[in-house]
Amino acid sequence: MTPAQETALAFVEQARPDLSAWTRTIFDFGETAWREYQSAAWYVETLKREGFFVEVGSGGMPTAFCAHWTNKGDGGAGPTIGMYAEYDAVPGNCQDATTVRRPRPGLSEHAGGHTDPHSGLGISSLGALLATKTAMERHGLSGTLRFTGEPAEKVRGSKPIHAAKGYYDGLDGMISFHPFYMLPLCNTVRWDTHCGAAYSMIYRFVCDQPELWMKTASDGAPIPQSHSAPRAPGANDALMTMYMASKALRDSMLPHQGGWSISEAILTAGQATADNLPAGLAEIQYMIRVPTVAMAEQVTAVLDSNAEAAARMTGCRFERHWVSKSRPGLANHAMARIAWDALETVGAPRWSDAGKAVAREIQSNCGVEPMAEPLLDECERLIPPQDAEAILRRDLPPSQINSTSDDYTDMSWHAPTARIYVARPALKAPKGFTYPSWAMNALGGIAETIDPMVVCAAKNVALTALRLIEDAPAREAARAEFIERTGGGIGGERWTAPLCDYEPPIHFRWPEYVTTPRGRDWWIPTPANA
Repeated sequence: MTPAQETALAFVEQARPDLSAWTRTIFDFGETAWREYQSAAWYVETLKREGFFVEVGSGGMPTAFCAHWTNKGDGGAGPTIGMYAEYDAVPGNCQDATTVRRPRPGLSEHAGGHTDPHSGLGISSLGALLATKTAMERHGLSGTLRFTGEPAEKVRGSKPIHAAKGYYDGLDGMISFHPFYMLPLCNTVRWDTHCGAAYSMIYRFVCDQPELWMKTASDGAPIPQSHSAPRAPGANDALMTMYMASKALRDSMLPHQGGWSISEAILTAGQATADNLPAGLAEIQYMIRVPTVAMAEQVTAVLDSNAEAAARMTGCRFERHWVSKSRPGLANHAMARIAWDALETVGAPRWSDAGKAVAREIQSNCGVEPMAEPLLDECERLIPPQDAEAILRRDLPPSQINSTSDDYTDMSWHAPTARIYVARPALKAPKGFTYPSWAMNALGGIAETIDPMVVCAAKNVALTALRLIEDAPAREAARAEFIERTGGGIGGERWTAPLCDYEPPIHFRWPEYVTTPRGRDWWIPTPANA
């Protein structure tokens, strides 16, 4: 370990109280996709206070940012290393940082809450960023740190847009950390099988002239007595036709092998103002998670056809608006080895007796007999990337190159990228038992259970960043592999260009917190007796 790396580890240790408090701050904000106003502002203010130049609203996204800091050091310009924060929560998962099922004070369970948790993800990376900066200053290391704020990850929102607008260009390495969320990817680094493509779009049905649906004789009155307009199918019927047609065709859209999924969400337009008018506007959002772009295009063609048919059947027109078009990931073994070396140096997170006591209390409140060791054994041990890869491949057909979905993949086409997983706390369960979602969410907000992950991940990302800055041969090996895999780097013959050809979809009715005469509330009002 180099002196600079030792400095970074010491910084993280000293910053434990701040990292803990910051994680709880973002957890309590609980803001969802495209509406993370407080969370983004908190990051921007913190980064400016730490000496970073910050572009607010990067890529045309109000809750995104891009921060830079450069140290001249003793060796010229030096490399540029990328890290990032995510901070969007999920609607309908409002959970307080406590061992019982309870929403955060003053809110209903329908409000936003952190599940992965992105609150810990972002603060882990921020802690690593500040540790790396401190080490660079103290030891005279040349280089630039670039830190992006990535809103709306749950809908694969910002990274395809940032990628298309050049925010990942010029990086010598990108470090992507995510809390462990599925075995065997716990305390390890992705090797060959990176995440796949994801397309998300909103189909909007608009009934412009319902009065033309039925031709009737007019007696000259301004409102025909037959009230023909209410008989028009309208936008809701178009939406339901689209919904059912796509459900019926779902199993035949793609081959019956490999991992892929389509999910939908009906967006509330809020146009119910009269009982004798058909809906003039209805929207449905689809998310397609598939291994390849070709598969995503195939499903999109079917959905387009369904939308056109539904619109024709109901006297409507339809619009398709993109939310996301993200590419599948690109592996880089050299980057994975660098990150794995850091993980082996830091080790897996360890939970104290206090943290395990919290876990047992949650088990008890879920009706489970508390266990002496309540957390999964995998949470406190490492698994080499190649071993995790072999387990992951057991359930995948040989032809499937990518699996699951996450938009860090867009970064991997612009810089050598490592995808790191550090264990978040996860409870052991009796055979046949599944914990309710609130239990996992609570573990992500309680300091005794989430802090070990935050500290461990911050150390690991910082060591990875400093290795890239200090070890030119390792950095050059990662760059050479990136050039080889893309057939020449950005623009090479095997390089996949950004798919984003749309503006940020920030204008839709995304769920959010609102200020009313009753105070700050979720868009679905909190019950009076909450």
